[in-house]
Amino acid sequence: MIRYLKDDLNAAMVRDPAAKNRLQVVLFYPGFQAMIFHRVAHSLQRRGWFWLPQLFAWMGRFISGIEIHPAAKIGKGMFIDHGMGVVIGATAEIGDDVTIYHGVTLGGRGFDRLGKRHPTIGNRVLLGAGATILGPISIEDDAKVGAGSVVLENVPAGATAVGTPAKVLGRTGRSGGKKAVGGQCVPLEDD
Repeated sequence: MIRYLKDDLNAAMVRDPAAKNRLQVVLFYPGFQAMIFHRVAHSLQRRGWFWLPQLFAWMGRFISGIEIHPAAKIGKGMFIDHGMGVVIGATAEIGDDVTIYHGVTLGGRGFDRLGKRHPTIGNRVLLGAGATILGPISIEDDAKVGAGSVVLENVPAGATAVGTPAKVLGRTGRSGGKKAVGGQCVPLEDD
């Protein structure tokens, strides 16, 4: 847990040009504060506790304005910038080095109590302000979701999705991606 928090702190220092030092991030960055509460809550949740993880999640939401369910799985190097209104559901899975801006929702589309209801986010993904990603879909590695987009279908690696409902525009430059051709994603030929 401590190693993950160090990575979260380093992510804020690297990805936010306004971050002057680590103490500033610890004291005044609600995204980092939310991650402290989530890392503790998730650790307790994995150990079989029920009420204590809920209490830590509630305190994190109260202090930061960011709601993360204790069961959500979040990789290292998470950076939530201007995080007010971010909501991350119970079965959400988030990879390493992800950046989330304010107002992002990783939510469900149904009431299935046993299955996966929330999105899976790959590594090095950027989720723009106000993006809504719903259901058990995947946003693959190195993808970007534009501000205000509503994503209801998978986004391939390296692609950018924008709009309501979101459409995939193409890749962001990493190899292994796909490009949009006539509304369909096809493998890039130059990879």
